[in-house]
Amino acid sequence: MRLRGSAITLGSALAVSLLLSGCAQQPIVQRSVAPNPFGYQRASAVCHVSSVKKAADGTMSVDMTVRSDDGLCSIAIQQPLGGNYASFGVNPPPSHGKAFLYNYDGKTYVDYTPATAYAGTDSFTAELIPGNGQKREHLTIHATVDATGVVVAKPPAVVAPTPVKATAKKASVRHTTRRKK
Repeated sequence: MRLRGSAITLGSALAVSLLLSGCAQQPIVQRSVAPNPFGYQRASAVCHVSSVKKAADGTMSVDMTVRSDDGLCSIAIQQPLGGNYASFGVNPPPSHGKAFLYNYDGKTYVDYTPATAYAGTDSFTAELIPGNGQKREHLTIHATVDATGVVVAKPPAVVAPTPVKATAKKASVRHTTRRKK
């Protein structure tokens, strides 16, 4: 009998601990890499983005370090009161790569993919339109692009075909004379 009471007490304690564990705070999941809603994007092996700096005139800028390995580097930005921007554009575009902007999960993402094997600097400006007649915001991205370890496959050498020596046939001309009858 005593054994049965211990099993019930142990079972009750286990049930209470399971119920209380449900009250524990769950950690907020932080993304270290931008989401991939399109399924074909690949992140660069090197992608470091500084925090957004805001100038006195309201323009924003970030510094980005990225490798030119055909992968992208991404930054997520939201409006000052939260949420993604209603519309956006790029002006001027990057000189040594491509920029792609999209909204996803309440944020506006600015992706930059440098030209493969390019090394140097690049910059472009994302025009962010909040909507409701509000003034456009400008985010300038200053990218430092590194090509360390990037190997570009060389296309096979084009070999010119060997010229074929043409043999000319001697043209023969046949003269015929007509006889008078």
